[in-house]
Amino acid sequence: MSRRLLSVVPPLLVLALLLATSGPAEGTAYSRVFINGTPVPVYFNDGDSFRIFGGEFRGSQCRLAGFNTLESFGPAHQWGEWHPYELYINAKMATYNGRRGTWHCETDGSRDGYGRILMDCPDLAVDQIRNGYAHAYQVDDTPSRPAYLRAQQEAIQNRRGMWAHGVPDYVMTSIHSADEDLGRDVHYNRLVSVRDAHTESMQHRDTYSECSWICNDEIRVELPPIEAAARRLREDPQIGPLLADFFNLHLVEFVSRYRRVGELPEYLEGEARPLVEQRLAREQAQGMLGETRTVRGSCMLHVPFDRRYGQDRAECLRGHGTPPPGSHWANHGGHH
Repeated sequence: MSRRLLSVVPPLLVLALLLATSGPAEGTAYSRVFINGTPVPVYFNDGDSFRIFGGEFRGSQCRLAGFNTLESFGPAHQWGEWHPYELYINAKMATYNGRRGTWHCETDGSRDGYGRILMDCPDLAVDQIRNGYAHAYQVDDTPSRPAYLRAQQEAIQNRRGMWAHGVPDYVMTSIHSADEDLGRDVHYNRLVSVRDAHTESMQHRDTYSECSWICNDEIRVELPPIEAAARRLREDPQIGPLLADFFNLHLVEFVSRYRRVGELPEYLEGEARPLVEQRLAREQAQGMLGETRTVRGSCMLHVPFDRRYGQDRAECLRGHGTPPPGSHWANHGGHH
């Protein structure tokens, strides 16, 4: 194990790993969560989900909405100068952070596509995000809550947790091989914006082999001209008042998205949308929105679900894992 890898493992990690490697057993100290105002015992499976062991929803598995922690089944993420095993440690610390607190959640009983009850737990979400154990996450093309985005920008600016050794524009949170659903013509990998937490789909028709790394090539913009264009939108006497309900970060996203892919976010609606589009098209034609470049963003390891756990888990999930080809660690010796 490298010197730097050891440096990111705090003393509490020993306890965190012990807590995170198995399910609840006899004598387990459950966490306390208030659900719709009633305290109940829960057990955190990872940093963004738990199972309830009391009250109205006893026995239910829950997905905590609005934020996402990294996969904890193995060293499955990589970006910047991170080694995959270090981000795996971050995922385990997210689980420990959830287990050690008392949180407050609300639900109307709605469930996600996996049958899990959806929970809204703002205090837990902000805490996980602010510590860099999670990132803000929306399932569609809408921005996250301002409180979550503020917490995320604070974590990024202070290089906490998952942002300590690099910040991609998008975090890849799931990948889908073409052989998972032969009835689909186009498949996708989910990408979540680090700026405003909206989701984009990386569409493809590829079949991935077990233990293959899938990486996102990001189109990066020059931030100073993008921010300057966002300020001009705010100051425009016709457009500015129509954008009064949007934060500056949203305006930066409008300009950045337009410069990268020639479109605006779906959540910019009404009279403002054509006016913003016309202005940005004019500024783009005049070269005012800067240049773009393509760089490697976040990567994720493809392992079929039935090969992620137990004694039959994939070889690439054992030990410290292997970094993706072309990454910082692959270029500096590769294995630990």
